[in-house]
Amino acid sequence: MTRPLIRPGHESDIAALLEVERRAAALLLGHGAHDLFAMHSLSPADLQQGIRSGILRVAEVEGQAVGFALCGEVDGHAHLFEMDVVPEHGRCGIGSALLEAVCGEAATRGYAAMTLTTLRDVPWNAPFYAKRGFSELAGTEWGQGLREIVARERMLGFPMRLRVVMRRELAVQGLEMP
Repeated sequence: MTRPLIRPGHESDIAALLEVERRAAALLLGHGAHDLFAMHSLSPADLQQGIRSGILRVAEVEGQAVGFALCGEVDGHAHLFEMDVVPEHGRCGIGSALLEAVCGEAATRGYAAMTLTTLRDVPWNAPFYAKRGFSELAGTEWGQGLREIVARERMLGFPMRLRVVMRRELAVQGLEMP
Protein backbone atom coordinates (compact mmCIF):
# COMPACT_ATOMS: atom_id res chain seq x y z
CA MET A 1 0.00 0.00 0.00
CA THR A 2 1.17 3.53 -0.77
CA ARG A 3 2.16 5.48 2.32
CA PRO A 4 -0.40 8.21 3.07
CA LEU A 5 0.35 11.90 2.81
CA ILE A 6 -0.86 13.69 5.94
CA ARG A 7 -1.56 17.35 5.20
CA PRO A 8 -3.69 20.28 6.36
CA GLY A 9 -7.27 20.30 5.09
CA HIS A 10 -8.46 22.75 2.44
CA GLU A 11 -11.86 24.05 1.36
CA SER A 12 -11.62 21.86 -1.74
CA ASP A 13 -11.56 18.76 0.53
CA ILE A 14 -14.96 19.30 2.16
CA ALA A 15 -17.10 17.11 -0.11
CA ALA A 16 -14.54 14.29 -0.03
CA LEU A 17 -14.29 14.45 3.77
CA LEU A 18 -18.05 14.25 4.18
CA GLU A 19 -17.92 11.10 2.02
CA VAL A 20 -15.07 9.69 4.15
CA GLU A 21 -17.25 10.24 7.24
CA ARG A 22 -20.24 8.55 5.62
CA ARG A 23 -18.22 5.53 4.54
CA ALA A 24 -16.46 5.19 7.90
CA ALA A 25 -19.81 5.27 9.73
CA ALA A 26 -20.78 2.09 7.87
CA LEU A 27 -18.30 0.26 10.12
CA LEU A 28 -20.74 0.81 12.99
CA LEU A 29 -23.63 -0.87 11.20
CA GLY A 30 -25.34 -3.06 13.79
CA HIS A 31 -23.99 -1.06 16.74
CA GLY A 32 -26.49 0.77 18.95
CA ALA A 33 -24.95 4.13 18.06
CA HIS A 34 -24.91 3.71 14.25
CA ASP A 35 -28.18 5.48 13.52
CA LEU A 36 -27.28 8.38 15.81
CA PHE A 37 -23.90 8.87 14.18
CA ALA A 38 -25.53 8.70 10.76
CA MET A 39 -28.14 11.32 11.74
CA HIS A 40 -25.64 13.68 13.37
CA SER A 41 -22.81 13.85 10.89
CA LEU A 42 -20.53 16.79 10.30
CA SER A 43 -21.64 19.77 8.28
CA PRO A 44 -19.56 21.63 5.72
CA ALA A 45 -19.45 24.49 8.27
CA ASP A 46 -17.86 22.17 10.87
CA LEU A 47 -15.10 21.31 8.41
CA GLN A 48 -14.67 24.94 7.35
CA GLN A 49 -14.15 25.85 11.01
CA GLY A 50 -11.49 23.13 11.28
CA ILE A 51 -9.76 24.49 8.20
CA ARG A 52 -9.84 28.04 9.63
CA SER A 53 -8.50 26.90 13.02
CA GLY A 54 -5.75 24.96 11.26
CA ILE A 55 -6.12 21.68 13.12
CA LEU A 56 -7.77 19.61 10.42
CA ARG A 57 -5.53 16.99 8.90
CA VAL A 58 -6.29 14.90 5.83
CA ALA A 59 -4.80 11.53 4.92
CA GLU A 60 -4.40 11.22 1.18
CA VAL A 61 -3.45 8.13 -0.81
CA GLU A 62 -2.82 8.44 -4.54
CA GLY A 63 -4.53 11.83 -4.60
CA GLN A 64 -7.67 10.65 -2.79
CA ALA A 65 -8.74 11.64 0.74
CA VAL A 66 -9.01 8.42 2.76
CA GLY A 67 -9.21 9.86 6.27
CA PHE A 68 -9.22 12.99 8.38
CA ALA A 69 -8.91 14.26 11.94
CA LEU A 70 -10.84 17.36 13.01
CA CYS A 71 -9.79 19.22 16.16
CA GLY A 72 -10.69 22.38 17.96
CA GLU A 73 -10.42 23.74 21.48
CA VAL A 74 -12.47 22.73 24.52
CA ASP A 75 -11.70 23.88 28.06
CA GLY A 76 -8.34 25.30 27.00
CA HIS A 77 -7.16 21.98 25.53
CA ALA A 78 -7.09 20.64 22.01
CA HIS A 79 -10.12 18.42 21.43
CA LEU A 80 -10.49 15.74 18.77
CA PHE A 81 -14.04 16.17 17.53
CA GLU A 82 -13.86 13.42 14.93
CA MET A 83 -11.45 11.12 13.17
CA ASP A 84 -12.46 8.83 10.31
CA VAL A 85 -10.71 6.51 7.88
CA VAL A 86 -12.51 4.76 5.01
CA PRO A 87 -12.89 1.00 5.65
CA GLU A 88 -10.61 -0.22 2.87
CA HIS A 89 -7.73 1.79 4.35
CA GLY A 90 -8.41 0.82 7.96
CA ARG A 91 -5.84 -1.01 10.08
CA CYS A 92 -3.00 0.33 7.92
CA GLY A 93 -1.67 2.98 10.31
CA ILE A 94 -3.57 5.91 8.81
CA GLY A 95 -5.56 6.61 11.98
CA SER A 96 -2.37 6.53 14.04
CA ALA A 97 -0.64 8.89 11.60
CA LEU A 98 -3.58 11.31 11.67
CA LEU A 99 -3.73 11.21 15.46
CA GLU A 100 -0.01 11.89 15.83
CA ALA A 101 -0.24 14.72 13.30
CA VAL A 102 -3.01 16.55 15.19
CA CYS A 103 -1.41 15.87 18.58
CA GLY A 104 1.88 17.25 17.23
CA GLU A 105 0.17 20.33 15.82
CA ALA A 106 -1.70 20.89 19.09
CA ALA A 107 1.54 20.59 21.08
CA THR A 108 3.26 23.05 18.73
CA ARG A 109 0.43 25.50 19.42
CA GLY A 110 1.04 25.16 23.15
CA TYR A 111 -1.83 22.87 24.13
CA ALA A 112 -0.92 20.71 27.13
CA ALA A 113 -3.49 18.00 26.39
CA MET A 114 -5.85 16.53 23.80
CA THR A 115 -9.32 15.38 24.86
CA LEU A 116 -12.04 13.43 23.06
CA THR A 117 -15.25 11.49 23.55
CA THR A 118 -15.62 8.06 22.00
CA LEU A 119 -17.24 4.65 22.25
CA ARG A 120 -15.71 2.38 24.87
CA ASP A 121 -16.83 -0.90 23.27
CA VAL A 122 -15.56 -0.47 19.70
CA PRO A 123 -11.95 -1.69 19.12
CA TRP A 124 -11.03 1.22 16.86
CA ASN A 125 -12.37 3.73 19.39
CA ALA A 126 -11.44 3.74 23.12
CA PRO A 127 -9.02 0.77 22.93
CA PHE A 128 -7.28 2.38 19.93
CA TYR A 129 -6.85 5.68 21.81
CA ALA A 130 -5.74 3.96 25.02
CA LYS A 131 -2.91 2.26 23.12
CA ARG A 132 -1.83 5.72 21.96
CA GLY A 133 -1.56 7.36 25.35
CA PHE A 134 -5.13 8.43 26.11
CA SER A 135 -6.72 7.56 29.44
CA GLU A 136 -10.25 7.84 30.74
CA LEU A 137 -11.05 11.16 32.36
CA ALA A 138 -13.34 11.01 35.41
CA GLY A 139 -16.40 13.26 35.33
CA THR A 140 -14.97 15.28 38.21
CA GLU A 141 -12.09 16.25 35.90
CA TRP A 142 -14.28 17.56 33.07
CA GLY A 143 -14.38 21.25 32.39
CA GLN A 144 -17.55 23.07 31.38
CA GLY A 145 -16.95 22.43 27.68
CA LEU A 146 -16.62 18.66 28.11
CA ARG A 147 -19.73 18.62 30.32
CA GLU A 148 -21.62 20.42 27.54
CA ILE A 149 -20.39 17.93 24.90
CA VAL A 150 -21.48 14.97 27.05
CA ALA A 151 -24.83 16.61 27.82
CA ARG A 152 -25.42 17.22 24.10
CA GLU A 153 -24.56 13.59 23.29
CA ARG A 154 -26.97 12.44 26.03
CA MET A 155 -29.71 14.73 24.68
CA LEU A 156 -29.21 13.35 21.17
CA GLY A 157 -29.73 9.83 22.51
CA PHE A 158 -26.23 8.38 22.41
CA PRO A 159 -25.90 5.24 24.58
CA MET A 160 -24.03 7.01 27.41
CA ARG A 161 -23.04 3.76 29.16
CA LEU A 162 -20.85 3.21 26.07
CA ARG A 163 -19.39 6.73 25.92
CA VAL A 164 -16.09 7.68 27.48
CA VAL A 165 -14.17 10.94 27.81
CA MET A 166 -10.42 10.53 27.32
CA ARG A 167 -7.36 12.74 27.60
CA ARG A 168 -3.73 12.55 26.49
CA GLU A 169 -1.02 14.79 27.86
CA LEU A 170 1.02 16.45 25.12
CA ALA A 171 4.68 17.38 25.17
CA VAL A 172 4.35 21.09 24.51
CA GLN A 173 6.76 22.11 21.77
CA GLY A 174 8.18 25.48 20.93
CA LEU A 175 7.84 26.80 24.47
CA GLU A 176 10.65 27.09 26.97
CA MET A 177 9.93 25.07 30.05
CA PRO A 178 11.41 26.15 33.42
